[in-house]
Amino acid sequence: MTHHALLYALAVLLVLIGLMGVVLPALPGLPFVFAGMILAAWADGFREIGWVTLTVLGLMTAVSFVVDFWATAHGARRVGASKYAIWGAVLGTFAGLFIMPPLGLFIGPFLGALIGELIKGREIRQAAKVGFGTWLGIVLAIVLKLGLAFAMIGVFAFAWFF
Repeated sequence: MTHHALLYALAVLLVLIGLMGVVLPALPGLPFVFAGMILAAWADGFREIGWVTLTVLGLMTAVSFVVDFWATAHGARRVGASKYAIWGAVLGTFAGLFIMPPLGLFIGPFLGALIGELIKGREIRQAAKVGFGTWLGIVLAIVLKLGLAFAMIGVFAFAWFF
C-alpha cells in the first residue's frame, strides 16, 4: 500500500468514525469527519480541496457544536428539565451505550432524565414528561448533526470532483 493510499484510507476511517460519533455520544462526530477531510486534502497536496472549502467545512463543524447544545437544551428547557435531568440524560446515554447498544442510546437518555427528575423530587408524570422532552432534544440534535455531516460530505465531494 502506498503512502498516499494509506493516508486516504485513514481519512475515510476518520470520516466513518465521525459518522458513528454523530450518534454515539462518546465520540466527537463532526470534528472526526472534518479531520478526515483535512487529511484527505493534505494527502492530495491541497490540489482538489483548497483553503476556501476547508474553511467552509470548518465553519460547518463549528455550527454542529451550536446545533448540539441548542437542540438538547431546547428540548429539555421546553419541558422544564432540571440540572438533574440533564446530567441524568448524559449519564443515561453513556450507560445505554454500554449496557444495551444500540437500543440503549435511545432508552438511556430518557431513563436518565426521568431518574434525575425523580431524584430532584418531581412526581412521576412530570418526570416522564421531562424525560421525553430531553430525549426528543437529543434525537433532534442527532438528526441535525447527521444532516450537517452529509452536507459536509457533499461539499467535500463537490469540491473534489468539480
